[in-house]
Amino acid sequence: MEAPRESQRLRLATLTRLRTLSITGQTAACVFVAWVLWFPFPVSACFALIALSLALNVWLRLRYRKSHRLSSRAVALVMAFDILQPASLLFLTGGIYNPFAIFLIVPAMIAAATQPPQTVLGLSLLAVASASFLTFFHFPLPSAGELPPALPQAYVGGLWLGIVVTLAFATFYIYRVAAEARALSDALGATELVLQREQHLSALDGLAAACAHELGTPLATIALVAKEMGRATPADAPLREDVDLLITQSERCRDILRRLTSLSAHSEEHMARLPLLSLVEEVSAPHKGFGIAITVEAKGNSGQEPVTRRNAGVLYGLGNIVENAVDFAVAQVTLRVHWDEERVRVLVLDDGPGFSPEVLSRIGDPYMARREGDERETGGGLGLGLFIAKTLLERSGAEIAFRNREAGGASVSISWPRTALLGPALRQEAALH
Repeated sequence: MEAPRESQRLRLATLTRLRTLSITGQTAACVFVAWVLWFPFPVSACFALIALSLALNVWLRLRYRKSHRLSSRAVALVMAFDILQPASLLFLTGGIYNPFAIFLIVPAMIAAATQPPQTVLGLSLLAVASASFLTFFHFPLPSAGELPPALPQAYVGGLWLGIVVTLAFATFYIYRVAAEARALSDALGATELVLQREQHLSALDGLAAACAHELGTPLATIALVAKEMGRATPADAPLREDVDLLITQSERCRDILRRLTSLSAHSEEHMARLPLLSLVEEVSAPHKGFGIAITVEAKGNSGQEPVTRRNAGVLYGLGNIVENAVDFAVAQVTLRVHWDEERVRVLVLDDGPGFSPEVLSRIGDPYMARREGDERETGGGLGLGLFIAKTLLERSGAEIAFRNREAGGASVSISWPRTALLGPALRQEAALH
Protein backbone atom coordinates (compact mmCIF):
# COMPACT_ATOMS: atom_id res chain seq x y z
CA MET A 1 0.00 0.00 0.00
CA GLU A 2 1.30 3.44 -0.87
CA ALA A 3 2.21 5.80 1.92
CA PRO A 4 -0.08 8.83 2.28
CA ARG A 5 1.15 11.76 0.25
CA GLU A 6 0.47 15.48 0.54
CA SER A 7 -0.48 15.49 -3.15
CA GLN A 8 -3.33 13.09 -2.34
CA ARG A 9 -5.03 15.72 -0.17
CA LEU A 10 -7.20 17.60 -2.65
CA ARG A 11 -8.07 21.24 -2.08
CA LEU A 12 -11.68 21.71 -1.11
CA ALA A 13 -12.01 24.61 -3.57
CA THR A 14 -11.15 22.27 -6.46
CA LEU A 15 -13.96 19.83 -5.63
CA THR A 16 -16.54 22.53 -4.94
CA ARG A 17 -15.79 24.26 -8.24
CA LEU A 18 -16.12 21.00 -10.13
CA ARG A 19 -19.44 20.34 -8.40
CA THR A 20 -20.61 23.88 -9.24
CA LEU A 21 -19.88 23.13 -12.90
CA SER A 22 -21.80 19.85 -12.58
CA ILE A 23 -24.78 21.59 -10.94
CA THR A 24 -24.85 24.17 -13.74
CA GLY A 25 -24.85 21.47 -16.41
CA GLN A 26 -27.53 19.39 -14.67
CA THR A 27 -29.77 22.41 -14.22
CA ALA A 28 -29.36 23.50 -17.85
CA ALA A 29 -30.16 19.97 -19.09
CA CYS A 30 -33.30 19.70 -16.95
CA VAL A 31 -34.53 23.14 -18.01
CA PHE A 32 -33.90 22.41 -21.69
CA VAL A 33 -35.68 19.03 -21.64
CA ALA A 34 -38.60 20.23 -19.47
CA TRP A 35 -39.37 23.64 -20.95
CA VAL A 36 -37.77 23.69 -24.40
CA LEU A 37 -38.40 20.16 -25.62
CA TRP A 38 -41.40 19.74 -23.28
CA PHE A 39 -40.59 16.08 -22.59
CA PRO A 40 -42.35 14.75 -19.49
CA PHE A 41 -40.16 13.49 -16.60
CA PRO A 42 -40.06 13.95 -12.76
CA VAL A 43 -38.87 17.55 -12.85
CA SER A 44 -39.43 18.28 -9.15
CA ALA A 45 -37.50 15.22 -7.98
CA CYS A 46 -34.63 16.06 -10.32
CA PHE A 47 -34.40 19.63 -9.04
CA ALA A 48 -34.52 18.30 -5.46
CA LEU A 49 -31.45 16.16 -6.19
CA ILE A 50 -29.70 19.16 -7.75
CA ALA A 51 -30.58 21.25 -4.68
CA LEU A 52 -29.08 18.52 -2.46
CA SER A 53 -25.80 18.79 -4.37
CA LEU A 54 -25.93 22.59 -4.06
CA ALA A 55 -26.57 22.30 -0.32
CA LEU A 56 -23.49 20.08 0.09
CA ASN A 57 -21.40 22.66 -1.75
CA VAL A 58 -22.65 25.47 0.47
CA TRP A 59 -22.07 23.43 3.64
CA LEU A 60 -18.51 22.54 2.66
CA ARG A 61 -17.68 26.14 1.87
CA LEU A 62 -19.09 27.34 5.20
CA ARG A 63 -17.52 24.51 7.17
CA TYR A 64 -13.96 24.73 5.78
CA ARG A 65 -11.63 27.34 4.35
CA LYS A 66 -11.08 27.37 0.60
CA SER A 67 -7.46 26.37 1.08
CA HIS A 68 -8.40 23.36 3.24
CA ARG A 69 -7.12 20.04 1.93
CA LEU A 70 -9.34 17.03 2.41
CA SER A 71 -7.94 13.72 3.57
CA SER A 72 -8.11 10.71 1.27
CA ARG A 73 -11.07 9.34 3.26
CA ALA A 74 -12.97 12.63 2.98
CA VAL A 75 -12.24 12.81 -0.76
CA ALA A 76 -13.59 9.27 -1.18
CA LEU A 77 -16.83 10.18 0.61
CA VAL A 78 -17.33 13.39 -1.34
CA MET A 79 -16.69 11.67 -4.68
CA ALA A 80 -18.96 8.79 -3.73
CA PHE A 81 -21.72 11.38 -3.39
CA ASP A 82 -20.72 12.73 -6.82
CA ILE A 83 -21.41 9.27 -8.24
CA LEU A 84 -24.63 8.55 -6.37
CA GLN A 85 -26.24 11.94 -7.05
CA PRO A 86 -25.90 11.73 -10.88
CA ALA A 87 -26.93 8.06 -10.67
CA SER A 88 -30.13 9.14 -8.92
CA LEU A 89 -30.77 11.73 -11.64
CA LEU A 90 -30.19 9.08 -14.30
CA PHE A 91 -32.60 6.74 -12.49
CA LEU A 92 -35.32 9.37 -12.94
CA THR A 93 -34.43 10.11 -16.57
CA GLY A 94 -33.91 6.83 -18.40
CA GLY A 95 -31.06 5.11 -16.61
CA ILE A 96 -28.32 3.78 -18.85
CA TYR A 97 -30.35 4.83 -21.91
CA ASN A 98 -29.60 8.46 -20.99
CA PRO A 99 -26.67 9.80 -23.05
CA PHE A 100 -25.26 11.46 -19.93
CA ALA A 101 -24.69 8.09 -18.22
CA ILE A 102 -21.03 8.34 -19.19
CA PHE A 103 -20.60 11.04 -16.51
CA LEU A 104 -20.77 8.31 -13.85
CA ILE A 105 -17.07 7.61 -14.45
CA VAL A 106 -15.84 11.20 -14.00
CA PRO A 107 -15.33 11.07 -10.17
CA ALA A 108 -13.31 7.86 -10.47
CA MET A 109 -11.16 9.46 -13.15
CA ILE A 110 -10.51 12.51 -10.94
CA ALA A 111 -9.59 10.23 -8.04
CA ALA A 112 -7.21 8.26 -10.26
CA ALA A 113 -5.07 11.38 -10.73
CA THR A 114 -4.48 12.01 -7.03
CA GLN A 115 -5.79 9.27 -4.73
CA PRO A 116 -4.30 5.93 -3.57
CA PRO A 117 -5.28 2.73 -5.44
CA GLN A 118 -7.81 1.54 -2.84
CA THR A 119 -9.80 4.77 -3.16
CA VAL A 120 -9.75 4.59 -6.96
CA LEU A 121 -10.83 0.94 -6.87
CA GLY A 122 -13.66 1.64 -4.44
CA LEU A 123 -15.05 4.52 -6.50
CA SER A 124 -14.71 2.50 -9.73
CA LEU A 125 -16.67 -0.39 -8.23
CA LEU A 126 -19.33 2.05 -7.04
CA ALA A 127 -19.60 3.52 -10.55
CA VAL A 128 -19.87 0.03 -12.10
CA ALA A 129 -22.52 -0.97 -9.54
CA SER A 130 -24.49 2.19 -10.29
CA ALA A 131 -24.32 1.57 -14.06
CA SER A 132 -25.38 -2.05 -13.54
CA PHE A 133 -28.37 -1.00 -11.40
CA LEU A 134 -29.41 1.63 -13.95
CA THR A 135 -29.31 -0.99 -16.71
CA PHE A 136 -32.28 -2.82 -15.17
CA PHE A 137 -34.04 -0.28 -12.95
CA HIS A 138 -34.94 3.22 -14.08
CA PHE A 139 -37.77 5.52 -15.12
CA PRO A 140 -38.51 5.80 -18.85
CA LEU A 141 -36.26 8.00 -20.94
CA PRO A 142 -37.95 11.41 -21.53
CA SER A 143 -39.37 11.50 -25.05
CA ALA A 144 -42.09 13.12 -27.14
CA GLY A 145 -44.15 9.91 -27.39
CA GLU A 146 -46.01 8.03 -24.69
CA LEU A 147 -43.27 5.40 -24.52
CA PRO A 148 -39.63 5.73 -25.56
CA PRO A 149 -38.42 3.49 -28.36
CA ALA A 150 -37.26 0.06 -27.19
CA LEU A 151 -33.58 -0.75 -27.76
CA PRO A 152 -32.28 -4.29 -28.39
CA GLN A 153 -30.91 -6.02 -25.31
CA ALA A 154 -27.57 -6.55 -27.03
CA TYR A 155 -27.27 -2.80 -27.59
CA VAL A 156 -28.12 -2.09 -23.95
CA GLY A 157 -25.48 -4.60 -22.89
CA GLY A 158 -23.03 -2.80 -25.18
CA LEU A 159 -23.81 0.51 -23.47
CA TRP A 160 -23.07 -1.03 -20.08
CA LEU A 161 -19.89 -2.68 -21.35
CA GLY A 162 -18.75 0.56 -22.97
CA ILE A 163 -19.09 2.42 -19.67
CA VAL A 164 -17.22 -0.28 -17.74
CA VAL A 165 -14.39 -0.59 -20.27
CA THR A 166 -14.02 3.19 -20.55
CA LEU A 167 -13.93 3.44 -16.76
CA ALA A 168 -11.27 0.71 -16.42
CA PHE A 169 -9.07 2.07 -19.20
CA ALA A 170 -9.35 5.75 -18.21
CA THR A 171 -8.71 5.23 -14.50
CA PHE A 172 -5.75 2.91 -15.06
CA TYR A 173 -4.21 5.20 -17.67
CA ILE A 174 -4.68 8.36 -15.58
CA TYR A 175 -3.39 6.65 -12.43
CA ARG A 176 -0.22 5.43 -14.16
CA VAL A 177 0.48 8.78 -15.82
CA ALA A 178 -0.11 10.68 -12.57
CA ALA A 179 2.05 8.24 -10.58
CA GLU A 180 4.92 8.61 -13.04
CA ALA A 181 4.54 12.38 -12.98
CA ARG A 182 4.69 12.39 -9.17
CA ALA A 183 7.75 10.13 -9.18
CA LEU A 184 9.44 12.37 -11.72
CA SER A 185 8.59 15.47 -9.71
CA ASP A 186 9.97 13.92 -6.51
CA ALA A 187 13.11 12.78 -8.28
CA LEU A 188 13.70 16.22 -9.78
CA GLY A 189 13.20 17.72 -6.35
CA ALA A 190 15.81 15.34 -4.95
CA THR A 191 18.10 16.32 -7.82
CA GLU A 192 17.77 19.99 -6.97
CA LEU A 193 18.53 19.25 -3.29
CA VAL A 194 21.65 17.29 -4.19
CA LEU A 195 22.88 20.03 -6.51
CA GLN A 196 22.10 22.70 -3.94
CA ARG A 197 24.01 20.75 -1.29
CA GLU A 198 27.05 20.44 -3.53
CA GLN A 199 26.96 24.15 -4.30
CA HIS A 200 26.65 25.01 -0.60
CA LEU A 201 29.67 22.85 0.20
CA SER A 202 31.64 24.61 -2.52
CA ALA A 203 30.70 27.99 -1.08
CA LEU A 204 31.69 27.21 2.53
CA ASP A 205 35.23 28.51 2.02
CA GLY A 206 33.88 31.87 0.87
CA LEU A 207 31.65 32.07 3.94
CA ALA A 208 34.61 31.22 6.17
CA ALA A 209 36.65 34.00 4.58
CA ALA A 210 33.81 36.49 5.06
CA CYS A 211 33.50 35.45 8.70
CA ALA A 212 37.25 35.85 9.21
CA HIS A 213 37.13 39.30 7.66
CA GLU A 214 34.31 40.42 9.94
CA LEU A 215 36.02 39.07 13.07
CA GLY A 216 39.44 40.47 12.16
CA THR A 217 38.87 44.03 13.42
CA PRO A 218 37.45 43.24 16.90
CA LEU A 219 40.09 40.53 17.39
CA ALA A 220 42.87 43.01 16.50
CA THR A 221 41.48 45.34 19.15
CA ILE A 222 41.45 42.54 21.72
CA ALA A 223 45.04 41.61 20.87
CA LEU A 224 46.18 45.27 21.19
CA VAL A 225 44.48 45.68 24.58
CA ALA A 226 45.96 42.38 25.77
CA LYS A 227 49.48 43.49 24.84
CA GLU A 228 48.98 46.83 26.63
CA MET A 229 47.81 44.94 29.71
CA GLY A 230 50.91 42.75 29.44
CA ARG A 231 53.20 45.79 29.47
CA ALA A 232 51.38 47.31 32.44
CA THR A 233 51.26 44.12 34.53
CA PRO A 234 54.43 43.25 36.56
CA ALA A 235 55.91 39.78 36.16
CA ASP A 236 55.13 38.85 39.78
CA ALA A 237 51.54 40.15 39.69
CA PRO A 238 48.75 37.61 40.44
CA LEU A 239 47.08 38.35 37.08
CA ARG A 240 50.27 37.98 35.00
CA GLU A 241 49.58 34.35 34.09
CA ASP A 242 46.02 35.19 32.93
CA VAL A 243 47.28 38.13 30.85
CA ASP A 244 49.91 35.94 29.13
CA LEU A 245 47.26 33.34 28.39
CA LEU A 246 45.00 36.04 26.89
CA ILE A 247 47.87 37.27 24.66
CA THR A 248 48.79 33.80 23.38
CA GLN A 249 45.19 32.82 22.72
CA SER A 250 44.46 36.06 20.84
CA GLU A 251 47.53 35.37 18.65
CA ARG A 252 46.27 31.87 18.04
CA CYS A 253 42.87 33.24 16.96
CA ARG A 254 44.57 35.65 14.56
CA ASP A 255 46.54 32.77 13.00
CA ILE A 256 43.31 30.80 12.50
CA LEU A 257 41.60 33.78 10.90
CA ARG A 258 44.57 34.32 8.58
CA ARG A 259 44.26 30.72 7.38
CA LEU A 260 40.52 31.14 6.87
CA THR A 261 41.09 34.32 4.90
CA SER A 262 43.59 32.63 2.56
CA LEU A 263 41.32 29.57 2.15
CA SER A 264 38.93 31.35 -0.18
CA ALA A 265 41.68 32.62 -2.49
CA HIS A 266 43.32 29.21 -2.82
CA SER A 267 39.96 27.48 -3.29
CA GLU A 268 38.79 29.98 -5.87
CA GLU A 269 41.95 29.44 -7.86
CA HIS A 270 41.43 25.69 -7.67
CA MET A 271 37.75 25.95 -8.52
CA ALA A 272 38.21 28.31 -11.44
CA ARG A 273 40.16 25.81 -13.54
CA LEU A 274 39.81 22.04 -13.37
CA PRO A 275 41.58 20.00 -16.09
CA LEU A 276 39.55 17.08 -17.39
CA LEU A 277 41.96 14.42 -16.11
CA SER A 278 41.98 16.10 -12.69
CA LEU A 279 38.19 15.99 -12.69
CA VAL A 280 38.20 12.27 -13.49
CA GLU A 281 40.84 11.58 -10.84
CA GLU A 282 38.84 13.56 -8.28
CA VAL A 283 35.60 11.62 -8.84
CA SER A 284 37.40 8.25 -8.83
CA ALA A 285 39.62 8.85 -5.79
CA PRO A 286 36.94 8.18 -3.11
CA HIS A 287 36.27 4.73 -4.59
CA LYS A 288 39.83 3.45 -4.58
CA GLY A 289 41.09 1.05 -1.94
CA PHE A 290 37.99 -1.17 -1.86
CA GLY A 291 39.46 -4.17 -3.67
CA ILE A 292 38.56 -2.89 -7.16
CA ALA A 293 41.36 -1.51 -9.35
CA ILE A 294 40.44 1.82 -10.98
CA THR A 295 42.49 2.81 -14.02
CA VAL A 296 42.35 6.12 -15.88
CA GLU A 297 43.40 5.99 -19.54
CA ALA A 298 43.89 8.97 -21.85
CA LYS A 299 45.25 7.83 -25.23
CA GLY A 300 44.99 9.11 -28.79
CA ASN A 301 43.76 12.57 -27.85
CA SER A 302 44.16 15.59 -30.11
CA GLY A 303 44.46 19.20 -29.06
CA GLN A 304 44.97 20.65 -25.60
CA GLU A 305 43.42 19.01 -22.57
CA PRO A 306 40.02 20.60 -21.82
CA VAL A 307 39.92 22.80 -18.73
CA THR A 308 36.51 23.34 -17.17
CA ARG A 309 35.09 25.16 -14.20
CA ARG A 310 34.26 23.02 -11.21
CA ASN A 311 30.64 21.93 -11.71
CA ALA A 312 28.94 20.31 -8.71
CA GLY A 313 26.42 18.55 -10.96
CA VAL A 314 29.11 17.02 -13.19
CA LEU A 315 31.18 15.91 -10.18
CA TYR A 316 28.21 14.29 -8.50
CA GLY A 317 26.81 12.67 -11.64
CA LEU A 318 30.12 11.25 -12.86
CA GLY A 319 31.00 10.13 -9.34
CA ASN A 320 27.70 8.27 -9.02
CA ILE A 321 28.31 6.36 -12.26
CA VAL A 322 31.85 5.44 -11.16
CA GLU A 323 30.51 4.31 -7.79
CA ASN A 324 27.97 2.03 -9.47
CA ALA A 325 30.67 0.58 -11.70
CA VAL A 326 32.80 -0.19 -8.63
CA ASP A 327 29.81 -1.76 -6.86
CA PHE A 328 29.20 -4.28 -9.64
CA ALA A 329 32.74 -4.83 -10.92
CA VAL A 330 34.58 -8.07 -10.22
CA ALA A 331 38.13 -6.70 -10.17
CA GLN A 332 38.60 -3.80 -12.60
CA VAL A 333 37.02 -0.45 -13.52
CA THR A 334 38.51 1.53 -16.40
CA LEU A 335 37.89 5.21 -17.10
CA ARG A 336 38.83 6.06 -20.69
CA VAL A 337 39.09 9.78 -21.36
CA HIS A 338 39.16 11.08 -24.91
CA TRP A 339 39.00 14.58 -26.33
CA ASP A 340 39.42 16.34 -29.64
CA GLU A 341 38.57 19.75 -31.03
CA GLU A 342 34.83 19.00 -31.08
CA ARG A 343 33.89 16.61 -28.25
CA VAL A 344 34.97 15.33 -24.86
CA ARG A 345 34.13 11.77 -23.84
CA VAL A 346 34.47 9.74 -20.65
CA LEU A 347 33.86 6.00 -20.94
CA VAL A 348 33.26 4.06 -17.68
CA LEU A 349 33.87 0.32 -18.12
CA ASP A 350 33.58 -2.48 -15.56
CA ASP A 351 34.15 -6.23 -15.72
CA GLY A 352 30.93 -7.16 -13.91
CA PRO A 353 27.96 -9.13 -15.23
CA GLY A 354 26.56 -6.18 -17.18
CA PHE A 355 22.94 -5.06 -17.50
CA SER A 356 20.09 -7.49 -17.95
CA PRO A 357 17.85 -6.68 -20.97
CA GLU A 358 14.95 -5.69 -18.69
CA VAL A 359 17.10 -3.29 -16.68
CA LEU A 360 18.80 -1.86 -19.77
CA SER A 361 15.45 -0.86 -21.27
CA ARG A 362 14.43 1.09 -18.15
CA ILE A 363 17.73 2.34 -16.80
CA GLY A 364 17.62 5.96 -15.71
CA ASP A 365 13.92 5.89 -14.74
CA PRO A 366 13.27 7.24 -11.24
CA TYR A 367 12.03 4.86 -8.57
CA MET A 368 12.35 1.62 -10.48
CA ALA A 369 10.13 -0.97 -8.80
CA ARG A 370 12.93 -3.43 -7.99
CA ARG A 371 16.30 -4.71 -9.08
CA GLU A 372 16.30 -7.65 -11.41
CA GLY A 373 17.89 -10.51 -9.51
CA ASP A 374 20.65 -10.17 -6.95
CA GLU A 375 22.08 -6.72 -6.35
CA ARG A 376 25.46 -7.65 -7.82
CA GLU A 377 23.97 -9.39 -10.84
CA THR A 378 22.45 -6.45 -12.64
CA GLY A 379 25.42 -4.19 -13.29
CA GLY A 380 25.33 -0.42 -13.11
CA GLY A 381 23.24 1.79 -10.89
CA LEU A 382 19.49 1.76 -10.72
CA GLY A 383 16.73 3.90 -9.30
CA LEU A 384 16.83 7.42 -7.99
CA GLY A 385 20.62 7.73 -7.63
CA LEU A 386 21.27 7.03 -11.29
CA PHE A 387 18.32 9.20 -12.32
CA ILE A 388 19.83 12.14 -10.40
CA ALA A 389 23.24 11.51 -11.95
CA LYS A 390 21.77 11.25 -15.44
CA THR A 391 19.71 14.42 -14.97
CA LEU A 392 22.65 16.46 -13.69
CA LEU A 393 24.96 15.31 -16.46
CA GLU A 394 22.38 15.96 -19.18
CA ARG A 395 21.80 19.40 -17.69
CA SER A 396 25.51 20.10 -18.27
CA GLY A 397 25.05 19.22 -21.97
CA ALA A 398 26.17 15.58 -21.84
CA GLU A 399 24.81 12.67 -23.84
CA ILE A 400 24.74 9.38 -21.92
CA ALA A 401 24.57 5.86 -23.36
CA PHE A 402 24.32 2.60 -21.39
CA ARG A 403 25.21 -0.71 -22.99
CA ASN A 404 26.86 -4.06 -22.38
CA ARG A 405 30.38 -4.86 -23.57
CA GLU A 406 30.98 -7.77 -25.91
CA ALA A 407 33.81 -8.92 -23.66
CA GLY A 408 31.50 -8.81 -20.64
CA GLY A 409 30.63 -6.06 -18.23
CA ALA A 410 28.82 -2.75 -18.47
CA SER A 411 29.76 0.37 -20.41
CA VAL A 412 28.56 3.92 -19.74
CA SER A 413 29.53 6.63 -22.22
CA ILE A 414 29.30 10.31 -21.21
CA SER A 415 29.98 12.72 -24.06
CA TRP A 416 29.94 16.52 -24.13
CA PRO A 417 30.45 19.03 -26.91
CA ARG A 418 33.76 20.63 -25.99
CA THR A 419 32.19 24.09 -25.84
CA ALA A 420 29.48 22.89 -23.42
CA LEU A 421 32.00 21.48 -20.96
CA LEU A 422 34.25 24.55 -20.98
CA GLY A 423 31.64 27.00 -19.76
CA PRO A 424 31.00 30.59 -20.96
CA ALA A 425 34.03 32.25 -19.32
CA LEU A 426 36.54 29.63 -20.42
CA ARG A 427 35.03 29.53 -23.93
CA GLN A 428 35.62 33.26 -24.23
CA GLU A 429 39.20 32.89 -22.97
CA ALA A 430 39.86 30.02 -25.39
CA ALA A 431 38.53 32.14 -28.27
CA LEU A 432 40.91 34.97 -27.35
CA HIS A 433 43.86 32.57 -27.44
